[in-house]
Amino acid sequence: MSSSQTITQENQQHDTYQARLGAELSRDEIQHYSRHLIIPEVGLQGQRKLKGARVLMVGAGGLGSPVGMYLAAAGVGTIGIVEFDTVEVSNLHRQLLYTVNDAGKSKLECAVNRLSSMNPHINVVAHPERITADNALALIEQYDLVVDGTDNFPTRYLVNDACVLLGKPNVYASIFRFEGLVSLFNHDNGPCYRCLYPSPPPPGFAPSCAEGGVFGVLPGIIGSLQAAEVIKLITGVGDSMSGRLLQFDGTAMKFREFEVSRDPECSLCGEQATQTELIDYVSFCGVVPDAFEAADEGLEPEEIDALGLKQKIDNNTPFQLLDVRTVNEFEIVNIDGAFLIPLDEIEEHLHTLSRDQEVVCYCKSGKRSLMAAKFLLQKGFRQVSNLTGGIESWIKEVDHEASVY
Repeated sequence: MSSSQTITQENQQHDTYQARLGAELSRDEIQHYSRHLIIPEVGLQGQRKLKGARVLMVGAGGLGSPVGMYLAAAGVGTIGIVEFDTVEVSNLHRQLLYTVNDAGKSKLECAVNRLSSMNPHINVVAHPERITADNALALIEQYDLVVDGTDNFPTRYLVNDACVLLGKPNVYASIFRFEGLVSLFNHDNGPCYRCLYPSPPPPGFAPSCAEGGVFGVLPGIIGSLQAAEVIKLITGVGDSMSGRLLQFDGTAMKFREFEVSRDPECSLCGEQATQTELIDYVSFCGVVPDAFEAADEGLEPEEIDALGLKQKIDNNTPFQLLDVRTVNEFEIVNIDGAFLIPLDEIEEHLHTLSRDQEVVCYCKSGKRSLMAAKFLLQKGFRQVSNLTGGIESWIKEVDHEASVY
């Protein structure tokens, strides 16, 4: 895609949602949005632009909760939500769309009901599916702009690429522990996500919230910034985040801003772009770092389930039970007899493991421990197993009284 083509496409798209006004506001709507209407920069015209806008939220979790609530409250006329997950109790400290009564229910159904009840003047559209390379273009094409509330790299690249190919702005954010990032991609001839991150990091480099944790209020802060950017874009208020990356540090309560330039060599939006369609994003982001890559397909670890591990323990079978989670996770809950070596320290402490005895690796869900098991095989260990489903399966199948996190 040439630079001139991209600019034209973006300007056409920008004009579309800037110019498309919703119907005249009803008496009830005027009362509902009165504090918006008296702001000179918004007024009746700005509120009608919000009413005529169509915004797609990809994800309704930590970021999607504040984004959805503020967009609904602001009067964005059509809010689409792509979500396939269910509500878990561990979501509730940060995902304020949901309550304890929603545990086990569809996030999408709960989110649609909650947002619709917040504002009867909007339309909330449910997309009960996982966004993939097969459906992304068809989904995103229906909307003016996209809010990326995802927590994994394959989906972030997918959303970015689809937005660039369709000429849609992408309001991006990410969160981890105490830190959040916000930016706007593919807008006003600005950069796309690939300009900032041409290649994905190796698996495990940036753990998900489930593995790395997140400060409960952080998604509220960052998601609110995303929502503000969406409302600004639609109404034409202020300066956009295009070309800027905003970083928030919750421990220091400080913001830092970085300039992000469009990369003329970008494979997707550069002057000589080579990518013209969506790709296999799981494979694209699935490069395992050398330190954790099995030498060949013959070095795959055995899988052991929770009941099989219990049988080993009950039979006093000699083996080494290796926990590769973090110290904090180990303190919350662990399997009796396990010893801890966090995944990122395993190479340093390799000498503490016996090569003459089987090693059974486990983590929370089985993903990190699989990487550890493959690494041990590469380093010459021949009896290595991975606990399928991690300690989550152990608690479900064996130790029902243990703490779930």
